[in-house]
Amino acid sequence: MKFIGITGGVGAGKSAILSYLADKPKTKVMLADEIAHELMEPETDCYKQIVECFAGEDIFMEKVFEGVSVDVDATEKRNFDRTKLAQIIFGNPVKREAMNAIVHPAVKQYVRQQYVMELEKGDLELLILEAALLIEEEYDEICDELWYIYTSEENRRRRLKESRGYSDEKIDNIFKSQLSETEFRESTQVTIDNNGNLEETYQQIEKALRRKADE
Repeated sequence: MKFIGITGGVGAGKSAILSYLADKPKTKVMLADEIAHELMEPETDCYKQIVECFAGEDIFMEKVFEGVSVDVDATEKRNFDRTKLAQIIFGNPVKREAMNAIVHPAVKQYVRQQYVMELEKGDLELLILEAALLIEEEYDEICDELWYIYTSEENRRRRLKESRGYSDEKIDNIFKSQLSETEFRESTQVTIDNNGNLEETYQQIEKALRRKADE
């Protein structure tokens, strides 16, 4: 089983690539963001730590009864409102670092456990992990190979405006918070150019997989 980590800037078109890989036989795709969401559900260790870290902050989803928001007991376990959380950590670097210190190690531990489990089962040929912070969180310690999905800033900006309605200011802030193209390339073993059509992208993927299989 080969374990491949996939990363790239926001708007690079990773979803289409992951969907293509997920359709391959004996392949499992994991998304770090989805894992983080699961680990932040009520009653989990992450949930309890976040509640403590953000004590006094408005971070919960409102409880709605027959279309009307109602007050609930403060001790009642409620799901986080991810929009509210994002607004807080985006505007507060200290809170953002605290959140990352809670969630990212938990995600990495979960990924390690899944890797060991799949390795022992022996049913897979490919295990894929997509993570925005694949490089920063040093997933090269676990993965056999890291892939960078490259799309120009111009194309990424266009996609983010069309698909998500982001403003130029928001896009600029996101770009500034992520690694540069040079940093991505220097820290990964394979670059998939996703500026063309999907068929061209898929051909690059197949070439990279064949090369990996021959090693």
